[in-house]
Amino acid sequence: MMQDPADVKPKLNLQIQFEGIQVTVKVKADMLFKKIFKAAADKFNKEPGTLKFTYDGNRIQEDQSPASLAMEDGDLIDAFLEQIGGCSTPLFKSP
Repeated sequence: MMQDPADVKPKLNLQIQFEGIQVTVKVKADMLFKKIFKAAADKFNKEPGTLKFTYDGNRIQEDQSPASLAMEDGDLIDAFLEQIGGCSTPLFKSP
């Protein structure tokens, strides 16, 4: 039994870039980024949750999908290691 072409969800090839390395992931437009992030972490040999992702300069959330961001085939996602900490003022004052 063949599926109606309207029932077949189109796939997108998204490029994910981390530290100069670029990988391509093939995803459905309505797939949640939570699953995409896990696949990217595996490809970059990182623990899940250690990478953060941006698209057009905006942070991507796990509950979003490529369709919710109006992404198209070939779009680029940037991946970064999550930075923890930092302080804008010194904790100790010099005497």
